[in-house]
Amino acid sequence: MTVALSKLSGGLRVVSDSMDSVETVTLGAWIEVGTRDEDAKNNGISHLLEHMAFKGTDNRSAKQIVEEIETVGGHLNAYTSRDHTAYYAKVLKENASLAIEIVADILQHSTLDEVELEREKKVIIQEIHQSLDTPDDVVFDYFQETAFPNQAIGRPVLGTEILVRSLTPDILKKYMAEHYSSPRIVLAAAGNIEHDALVELVQNAFKVFPEEIKNNREPAIYIGGDRYEIRDLEQSHVLFGMEGISFTDDDFHALSVFSTLLGGGMSSRLFQEIREKRGLAYNIYSYIQCYVDSGLFGIYAGTGKENIEILIPLIKKEIEKLCLSISEDEIIRARTQIKSSLLMSLESTSSRCEQVARQTMIYGHPLSLNKVIANIESVNEASLKCIGERLLISKPTLTTLGPN
Repeated sequence: MTVALSKLSGGLRVVSDSMDSVETVTLGAWIEVGTRDEDAKNNGISHLLEHMAFKGTDNRSAKQIVEEIETVGGHLNAYTSRDHTAYYAKVLKENASLAIEIVADILQHSTLDEVELEREKKVIIQEIHQSLDTPDDVVFDYFQETAFPNQAIGRPVLGTEILVRSLTPDILKKYMAEHYSSPRIVLAAAGNIEHDALVELVQNAFKVFPEEIKNNREPAIYIGGDRYEIRDLEQSHVLFGMEGISFTDDDFHALSVFSTLLGGGMSSRLFQEIREKRGLAYNIYSYIQCYVDSGLFGIYAGTGKENIEILIPLIKKEIEKLCLSISEDEIIRARTQIKSSLLMSLESTSSRCEQVARQTMIYGHPLSLNKVIANIESVNEASLKCIGERLLISKPTLTTLGPN
């Protein structure tokens, strides 16, 4: 395994994780533009742009884009998050140049055709409706909005039906011109590819983006609070949490271990207490959501309406108990869970590609695996109690969706 990073003259970064033992390559462009770069009038535009990238370029029709990649047995995909957008492909190693060419084409030469745009708006509106009809999905959007009210980072990735309908080709082109630039792009690859060859391919393919655009991204400010929505459902969907931390916080690895101990598996305290011992929920888990400047710590549970008044105090009690006493065996188990998940992900070119891309965006360079493991191993009872106390002094956020 050889990880390398290069910065091109325009500011675009190229990072690779070479694996000569596989026959495939996953590669793509990770762009530091997402929902948190939108305003209240164009919420959802980053996601819409991601969809429109596949709807035809100056050089290829929408059908030709998918046919070219699938003719060589590859696949092409994309996603939008609150802090970045990714366009990526997985192909056999001999087709890496084609994948680079197609990714570069859809990013630089999309026609943003008005007819295609109107058609794709309908698709996204159906996606919004599907999300709204999925309570254990939409409750996370409510949680995010309650934690970060009246902020871009608190708005839904998909936007709203009204806002999506209002977007035009000119608005999309203006947004792209104001936000997509070479210094915000990380071209990442993992698999059977040489770094120098990748750099040459990228230099030849990416030539359109401006070298610098002012970053007007607003900082995330956690507020917290509560939101309840009554729906005729069989279950109540509950999210309870508090302010988390950024990726670069010194307590990042301690919070990862804390979350695993609390609700990271069947041996976790919440699973054992809430499900196994009391039977109050079928599904319960904790998670962390980190950004470069803030974060969220949350616990999700699906439970009967009669259980909520019991459930929330029990969750808080388990957090408090975890701050008071943690056995060494528990800590070792949680650290091992995190390490094994990390090491297992190294068997996938897709996981490794995304990993080096995200690390480069967040830290400016890929992280040493040995360093990451050492940081996980360094988490002890004292650091766990410290992060637990940080959580408990935060104003809580609570959202519920269901019959009560």
